[in-house]
This record gives sequence, C-alpha cells and structure tokens, in this order.
Amino acid sequence: MIGQMRRESSTVVALVGEVPDTLLAEVARSPNVSLARPPEGVEDSVEAATQALQHASRGAAPYIVVPADPLAAVARQWRAMWDLSQGPRGAAGFEASAAEVLAAWRAGRFELPDYYLDVVGSQPADAGPDFYLGPLRAARPRRIAVAVAAGSPAPTGSAATSGSTVTTDRTVTTDRTVTTGGTMTIGDTATTGGSGPALRVLDALRSLPYGPWWPPLDEIIDTARHFFPGALSEGQRTLTP
Repeated sequence: MIGQMRRESSTVVALVGEVPDTLLAEVARSPNVSLARPPEGVEDSVEAATQALQHASRGAAPYIVVPADPLAAVARQWRAMWDLSQGPRGAAGFEASAAEVLAAWRAGRFELPDYYLDVVGSQPADAGPDFYLGPLRAARPRRIAVAVAAGSPAPTGSAATSGSTVTTDRTVTTDRTVTTGGTMTIGDTATTGGSGPALRVLDALRSLPYGPWWPPLDEIIDTARHFFPGALSEGQRTLTP
C-alpha cells in the first residue's frame, strides 16, 4: 500500500507548464536544488516520470526538481475534454489515461511528488483550462504553487487563487523540515546568475506552504471528473506574481 507521506529528507517538486531547458539549467545552478530528469528513450510518459521520481527519492539535496509528471497525460486529456469540438471522444480519452495512471499507482510504481510548481510565465491569457490549477489544486490547494514570469499575462479560467506564490521571511516549512533565519537561501541573482523566470521559480520553492498530504489518487481523478473550470469564483482567477 502506498503510504500517506514520503519519508525522504528532500522536498520533491514536479515542475510543469512552461519549462524550457534553459530555465531548468538556471534553476539547477542553485546550490540547494538538484534536478532529476526523466531517462532518455522512454516513450511512455508514466514510466518516464516514475523513473524520474524514483531517482529523486534517492537524492540528498534540500529541493529536487523533477521536470516530469505521471499525471501529464491525464492533464492533457482533461484539458481536451473541455474542447467541445472533440465531442464525447474528449471524455473517453480522459478516462483511458486515468485508468492507465491509476493502475500504475495502485501497483505502487509511483507516488505523487511533495509539490507541483506550475510555471505560467509565457502562457497566453486564453490558454484554456489548466488541470494543475483547476482540479488538482482543488484537491490540495497548498500542494500547488505557481511561478509567474515578470511582464507576462496571467492565465484566466482555471487559474490559481492568490497566495500560491507567497513570499515569506525565508522560512521554509515542509512535512519534514523547517528552516528559518535565512540559513537556507536556495537562490538569488548572485548565486544563480539566472533570469527573471528562474528567480521566480526559486522564490516559489522558498515559499512552499505547509499543508495536508495528497488524498488517494482515485479521489483526485474523481475530483477532475466533476470539476467545471467555469465554476471558479472571480477571486480564484487572479494569480499573485
């Protein structure tokens, strides 16, 4: 049975959204951030993300960033489900992807990362429903963070509520560690030499909030089935840059 909480000392964060290789390289230059990429040549997205997360679970850095997600296909199919031009085939694609990922999860092949960080820096305002900022965030609001590139428009529709990129006094709280007083500085301009988007990602990592662990994956999938993107209140449509 999959446990209710990871026990490793590192905080594993799946990076999703607009994540170019240049951004990953800049973020990985931070001394307290390690990068766990999926293996090359693995075409199945669930298997590739599973192997990346397994590699991350053996890491020792305070933060391990994984640019892969076992729910990636589910996220794509959920968004397609709201494309009315696809008709009922959109829902069928979602159910097929959900069945595949649930089978892998029930077999113990993977567990979800500690957090998801959705990079929306270059995402256009009319990008459409976002699985991560919609049903996944509805399941566990404090397990989803957002990094918004300066000068870019915030997405609408299923955008996150304010507070998903809260800047704190450099106090980092996770399920396993508490670091205060600036002793864990995971990145700044002098350390990373990074661009604005990279610094936003690092700031979001530094500000990850404490929250309950993920519910069982079948509950998350069921939330997605019944989640209507247009049901979000106006207050939930604003991203905090």
